[in-house]
Amino acid sequence: MAWWFGIKLWKRVFLGLVLGVAFGLTVTQTMGPEAGEALLAKVRVIGDVFIRLIRMIVVPLVFFTLVAGIYAMGDPKKLGTIGIKAFALYLGTTFFANLIGLGMGTLFRPGDGVTLSEDGPRRELAADAPSIGERLMGIIPENPFAALVQGDILAVIFFALLLGVGLLMAREAGAAAGRFFEAVAEGILKMTHIIMELAPFGVFGLIAYVAGTQGIATFTAILSLTLAVYLGCAVHMLLVYGGLVRVVLRLPFVAYFRSILDPMMVAYSTSSSSATLPVTIRAATENLGIKKSVAGSVLPLGATINMDGTSLYLGIVALFTAQAFGYELAPQHYFLIALTAALVSIGTAGVPSASLFLLSIVLDVFNVDPAHIALVIGFIFPFDRLLDMMRTVTNVTGDTAVATAVAKWEGQLDEDIFRAKPLS
Repeated sequence: MAWWFGIKLWKRVFLGLVLGVAFGLTVTQTMGPEAGEALLAKVRVIGDVFIRLIRMIVVPLVFFTLVAGIYAMGDPKKLGTIGIKAFALYLGTTFFANLIGLGMGTLFRPGDGVTLSEDGPRRELAADAPSIGERLMGIIPENPFAALVQGDILAVIFFALLLGVGLLMAREAGAAAGRFFEAVAEGILKMTHIIMELAPFGVFGLIAYVAGTQGIATFTAILSLTLAVYLGCAVHMLLVYGGLVRVVLRLPFVAYFRSILDPMMVAYSTSSSSATLPVTIRAATENLGIKKSVAGSVLPLGATINMDGTSLYLGIVALFTAQAFGYELAPQHYFLIALTAALVSIGTAGVPSASLFLLSIVLDVFNVDPAHIALVIGFIFPFDRLLDMMRTVTNVTGDTAVATAVAKWEGQLDEDIFRAKPLS
């Protein structure tokens, strides 16, 4: 089996992706839709186990690596500079994502020619979204242990930040606890290495089910929308993130993308920023040379608030809706769509298709009929996984780009490791 482990993880994941699509389509074609779906549902269990293992480790990973990362800074003042720089960069890249999304929606006009019947598929609209004030208040956990159990990532991050700062301020008295968190964080990262070896098999099971039950027709039914989202995400990653790395940071463009192929492939196959976080941290520290103090603080934050792919996607789908139903948009509507998409994307759950049900908030900007919103969600939902895969890649790529920038500016980036050939 040494030959198998000698293959880079991203190549093994890609192989699982390709074989999964081929297997899913073959099973459906040879056994028929019903029998094929029954078999593929059993195969999907492998993927479900993989996702469950990832979800098992996400909350402790975020908590312990964030506390350990802050403690490793050695100075509470560094947290302020790192946090401000990271947050500013995340907001800046989201601004460009909005522009690119609206540009792609205008260029491709994916809604032209799409007829959505009142008798078409419908989906229940999301419950009333919490206000901005409620969102902010929810960051402060009434019971931090309950937040850990419930997996409330924003609340976990807030508590971990305060605990890390408290350990720093305690100095010698907090040293033992600080070393404990560093040791546990290291152990959890080793656990992620073990879990990620299952990624190729998990991806095979997940993709086989999607390809077999939805088929090629699903992909071609929304070709224009798919092209707009994929091209928009690709442009954003290459120009915005690549430009940040090459032009601003003066680091090699190719080396950066080569070093994050593992998290990009895992993000594409799982459609979850949270599920990808373990392998993102691994790539950042081992391949990009980002010190743990930055990787452990910036990346968990990014996995929660950096949703550039989601913001870009919501802008495109908003224009898709306007074009499909003939809503006339004034210039101010474009601004409001961009602003609303950016706001609702912050803190979006890092799980598949979570952003689709935020669409109603964005569409309310130009008073879309609730029935039309339900039709759009029903039309997109069956193949939203395909779109979600690409926007998750964008989110994860943005996390590593921002972490690289912050690490470079804070003197926490080992450029020899960055420029070297990735370890995995």
